[in-house]
This record gives sequence, structure tokens and C-alpha cells, in this order.
Amino acid sequence: MGHSSDDDELFRKTMRGVRPLRLKQPVVATRPRPPAKARFRRADEQAVLKESLSLDPATVETGDELSFHRSGIRAGVVRKLRAGEFAVDAELDLHGLTATEAGQILREFLADALLHGLQCVRIIHGKGRRSGPGGPVLKNLVNRSLQRLEAVMAFASARPVDGGTGAVYVLLGKLKTRI
Repeated sequence: MGHSSDDDELFRKTMRGVRPLRLKQPVVATRPRPPAKARFRRADEQAVLKESLSLDPATVETGDELSFHRSGIRAGVVRKLRAGEFAVDAELDLHGLTATEAGQILREFLADALLHGLQCVRIIHGKGRRSGPGGPVLKNLVNRSLQRLEAVMAFASARPVDGGTGAVYVLLGKLKTRI
């Protein structure tokens, strides 16, 4: 719908003599707001420090492939694991979690998988591109945790279609020690 010249003329006549309003100065608060307080800042800083001090020197970088197997595991089994030839019985996605949360959930997931006799699981830890200068936090956590658990026979970075270097296939054996 277009404007006709009659509409434009009517608008001009109606608005004749109209002046813009003068606005008063905006009201300024007389008391400044109290500074924001990070309620958990000190606890967060201490958790980060504790976590950074506990890092293994054998950490991995963003993009690095993970691969581990216990002695006695045949090379053919590891090859099949890397190729994604084992059926994945369950999956865990750790994206967006803190290292503390991820560690707890990972332990619970693996305990449940072992309890139910699962053979192969996939753990998505992310590639760690937003982890900062300390490297991929969750990826390193998963790498260390899986190597420490005797029931983990082997693990390897997933195929690109299953997450690539942001996920691992984990081959489980029988539970030998407490998680």
C-alpha cells in the first residue's frame, strides 16, 4: 500500500505547529551501586590451582590422538578399536562440564558400565579448543583417568564420524579394582 499525495498533505497539515518535546536530564542515582562480588571466586581459584598442580607431565594437546592399551592386549584388537569396529554399548558426553564434575560423572559412568558388563563405550570429551593455555582440560582428565583404571583394557581416539580427537572408544574388561 503506497502513500498518496493527499495522505502526505493531510499529515503535513496535522503536524503543523507541532514542536519536539524537550526532555529533562536523566535522573542519576545518588548512591553508587555496591561492587559485584564473586561469591565463589576464592574456591574457584583454589580448585583451578589444585587441578593445575595435579596435572601429569604427560598431557596431550588439542588435536592429539589418544591411544593406550594394557600389556597383553593384541595389536589387532587395538586396530579394531581405532577403526570403530566394536559396537558401542553406551556413550557419555562431557561437554560443558568442569573438570570436577566431569571426573565424578566419568567415574559413575564407568562403574555403571562395568556393573552391567559393557564391553565398549564412547566418551566425548571435546577437543579442548576453548580450554586456554593449559591445554584440553577434559581430554587430559579422560586420558589420565582411563589409564589409571585397571578395568580399561584399551582406548583410542574415535573415527572422525564419531568425534575424532574429541572422543575416545574405550574397551572394558572385568572390574579388578575399585573406581
